[in-house]
Amino acid sequence: MADLQKDIGAFLDYLKFEKNSSVHTLSAYQRDLKKLLLLLNTEQVADWQQLKEVHLRRWLAELHGNGLGQKSLHRLLSSVRSLFRYLNRQGIVEDNPATLVTAPKVPRKLPSTLDADQLNSMLNYQDDDPLVLRDLAILELFYSSGLRLSELVSLNLNSFKDDFQQVLVLGKGNKERLLPVGRKAREAIKKWLKARSAFSISDEQALFISKNGNRISNRQVQSRVKKLAVKSGLPTHLHPHMLRHSFASHLLESSGDLRAVQELLGHSDIATTQIYTHLDFQHLADVYDKAHPRARRKGSEKKQ
Repeated sequence: MADLQKDIGAFLDYLKFEKNSSVHTLSAYQRDLKKLLLLLNTEQVADWQQLKEVHLRRWLAELHGNGLGQKSLHRLLSSVRSLFRYLNRQGIVEDNPATLVTAPKVPRKLPSTLDADQLNSMLNYQDDDPLVLRDLAILELFYSSGLRLSELVSLNLNSFKDDFQQVLVLGKGNKERLLPVGRKAREAIKKWLKARSAFSISDEQALFISKNGNRISNRQVQSRVKKLAVKSGLPTHLHPHMLRHSFASHLLESSGDLRAVQELLGHSDIATTQIYTHLDFQHLADVYDKAHPRARRKGSEKKQ
């Protein structure tokens, strides 16, 4: 068992130092592989070569029966596959038993978005409070460039190019991408920069700072976005990723260019971006159901 733990430790070091995986990713792998070690101990597996697909199938079925969700099971299986790919490259194993095992299907949930009118009513909110100016700049940038929360929080004053028309962001896997910044977002950022000096610490390079002068945190952004949505009368719970979803959906609806949206979002796999085509189709289907005489439900026909 000690050798197995040592191999897992080496794999985690590989993820941390060579793959530059995030703290969140490393933590998830550690949790998953800790469960795998419990399985190995239960099944009295002393060598990686002894672990077979039958062990994994039985394990997943037991975890599923104990209430572990489908997403967790998929992630667990993905972690085992990644570990065995690493072990194969190290010459420790020949086969990867996890490739022959499938977890229960996860129903694909369409992301929530806002329509253009809802966004305009919120983004047109007027207030001279410096912190509200900051929050509006944050919202505009989310919607203008489709940033992830972590990407926005990590922006610095020097992240922008060409008079704020472009922004360089560091995405997942430490991949950089250069994104356009819309006119309204540029105007909002410049307004915030004029107010920023009231809070800034001389050597703080973060674009968005708290009232204490330090880089704003993920949690602070989530809280402020939610509060501003309530202030502007938005009838829904707003979170930063909803603005990213809205950016992608509206852009795809207008352009139809899936590859361009993929690049702007920083998705490594176009299949991840394709969910927005389903979202667009659902919108079209709703319009069809409401408007087409032969598609209307009986209840709506009676009301006419």
